[in-house]
Amino acid sequence: MAATGHPRGSTEHGGSVRRAPGLLGAPFAARTWKEFLHLLLDLPIAVACFSYVVVMISLGLGLAVTFLGLPVLAAAVAGARGWGALERGRAAALLDVRIARPAPLRPSRPGLMGWLGAVLKDGVGWRSVLYCVLLLPWSVFGFTVSLVLWACGWAMLAYPAYQWVFPTWVHQPGLQLYGDGPGGRPEVYLDSVPEIAGVCALGVVLFFGTPWLIHGLTCVNRALVGSLLSPSSLSERVRELEDDRGTVVDTAAADLRRIERDLHDGAQARLVALAMDLGLAKEKLTEDPETAAQMVDAAHGEVKLALQELRDLARGIHPAILTDRGLDAALSSVATRCTAPGGVRVTVDLPTRPDPSIEGIAYFTVSELLTNTSKHAHAHTATVDLWRSHDRLMLQIRDDGTGGATETPGGGLAGLADRIRAVDGVFMIHSPHGGPTTITVELPWHTRTES
Repeated sequence: MAATGHPRGSTEHGGSVRRAPGLLGAPFAARTWKEFLHLLLDLPIAVACFSYVVVMISLGLGLAVTFLGLPVLAAAVAGARGWGALERGRAAALLDVRIARPAPLRPSRPGLMGWLGAVLKDGVGWRSVLYCVLLLPWSVFGFTVSLVLWACGWAMLAYPAYQWVFPTWVHQPGLQLYGDGPGGRPEVYLDSVPEIAGVCALGVVLFFGTPWLIHGLTCVNRALVGSLLSPSSLSERVRELEDDRGTVVDTAAADLRRIERDLHDGAQARLVALAMDLGLAKEKLTEDPETAAQMVDAAHGEVKLALQELRDLARGIHPAILTDRGLDAALSSVATRCTAPGGVRVTVDLPTRPDPSIEGIAYFTVSELLTNTSKHAHAHTATVDLWRSHDRLMLQIRDDGTGGATETPGGGLAGLADRIRAVDGVFMIHSPHGGPTTITVELPWHTRTES
């Protein structure tokens, strides 16, 4: 698509934003009732998990002088981990809090002792134990405050509607506020119009204010779940690095298989045929010089084709122009091979060169995306923009093709996105059906090992 200005500083946001209910709508909002239900469920769940943890930890510590203490302690920690999984699910369903699931336990050695060691050293498990202990006192407070204020708000707001019940059926003028009866303090009833109006006004305040108090109480629940039941940043980074390592290994293995296949099916086969042709030409050199000359001439053409295939293969591994002249020249060379009728405009605004590994990723990203543009997008024109933003290399490719590009699992774009994310990059696609397609890539300016 035609450029409408340099893309630096422009961002696109997708998705919907969840809005908080207004003051008048808060008592009737689904969020309020889900949070209230969460507070009501807190108490019975807290009693159960607190009892389990305290009993199991106490039993394990009491049996610590024997071997049975370790399995009991491990069972307590593992059970607390299970309670944590339940609480993460409850928070997701009622509080709209999505907490990443911690990595599964990975014993360093097989057998019972390996499992015991992994459980007893599990930080998530011990933080789940702490959560089970802290939840009980907080659940008592949250349960009591929310239930009492919510019930009082509804009852006081509706008091004018049922005040007539007291003189009709209870034989008293209204709801008794206090009083000890004959001989004691005088009895005071809420029966006059000003008193009924005051009760109703206070009910209005509680009716519309309690939902926000409930929301504040559940914010503490969100903080407890987020801080104690989520995986630590270190463990998440370790798991991310393990996933990235697997992606890099798979990508390297696929590249090696591709290179081997290209050599075997391309240049190697052509050179074998060339050797056979030259052998035949050598035999005919004395008997039929004219035929031998024709065979040598054909072999010369085969040599040129083999050299071209080897150049293409070397360019696919790492182009010399990228090493010698940088991204500007290398991407301009890639753009000339794109078959878009209107051509490709390349704009590179880089004050210096990024790390060589980042340059290579940016080069192959553009190369593969322009190949997709040529084969699938049916685009007339395309643009490639590169610029630096702080410590990030920004890359944006746009075309005016048919659109509909998605990260299909196992597809080319998904593999490309995995390679980019393996170096802490960002890969975003905006490609509605009918076009245009905009793909934005962020890469670190320096790799972690070189920064």
